[in-house]
Amino acid sequence: QVQLVESGGGLVQAGGSLRLSCAASGSIFSPNVMGWYRQAPGKQRELVARITSGATTNYADSVKGRFTISRDNAKNTVYLQMNSLKPEDTAVYYCNYGDTSGADYWGKGTLVTVSS
Repeated sequence: QVQLVESGGGLVQAGGSLRLSCAASGSIFSPNVMGWYRQAPGKQRELVARITSGATTNYADSVKGRFTISRDNAKNTVYLQMNSLKPEDTAVYYCNYGDTSGADYWGKGTLVTVSS
């Protein structure tokens, strides 16, 4: 079992910044991938960004150049720095953990609201 605890969501004006954190605990194996997904009202959950334990990253086109994902392997924590936020970034952001054993865990989500 892996537990994921997200923090850092909130309300911000367009053009502002937020930093999300996700701390993983439990049966953590390497290599693994941790990432952020988001789900806006009435829409499907979509990938925002993910990072491997070897620090390989990939991003959704909609956030490239504005968001940065990083991780601290010693703390089993992944971060999402979100800059130049737009109203369309408003969503519940979910942390995800996966590894080669087939593990696939989700956090409960944290709400990000960007006002125009």
